[in-house]
Amino acid sequence: MLEKNSIRKKFLRIRKKKYHDIDKNFFNPLKRLIKYNFLNKKINLAIYYPSFFELNVLKIFEDKYFSKNNILLPRIAKNKIIHFSKWKKNEVLTVNKFGMLEPTKSKIRIPNLMLVPLLVFDKGKYRLGYGKGFYDRYLSSLLKKFNKILTVGVAFSFQRYDKLPISSYDVKLDFILTEKGLMK
Repeated sequence: MLEKNSIRKKFLRIRKKKYHDIDKNFFNPLKRLIKYNFLNKKINLAIYYPSFFELNVLKIFEDKYFSKNNILLPRIAKNKIIHFSKWKKNEVLTVNKFGMLEPTKSKIRIPNLMLVPLLVFDKGKYRLGYGKGFYDRYLSSLLKKFNKILTVGVAFSFQRYDKLPISSYDVKLDFILTEKGLMK
């Protein structure tokens, strides 16, 4: 079994080579998931601002269904902890010390549905990110307090790996969404 850093390097190359655009229909399975789990309640939907050939979740703004919900983007605090703030498309973003775009607003919101970025996922719904642990620390902390947060890894189907090496810090996602549908 390859170690995590080797897997990361391999999938960074693969994702760059195989990256392709998606359309708003990519999110249709997510709409069904929301309707089933939130029964027309307004949700705080955490997304990410894509970079490094990540799947472009900003396409979600092309679907009016999602406009009635609060869209949240991550901010990295000084203690290297993620917090989420409300954001609307075309609002000004700032560049953080990691070169990532984040909202300028500082009011913290708690998501009840998160689209989680990843480099690679496995059939057990575990993920590998970039190795800094931001999302795993956030989810570990948050899921202890709030057990009704749905986590959906978002990726291309070619980012699947058979079985990832996992540690006690790794958080299992509820679902994985690819262009082939929703993996439960």
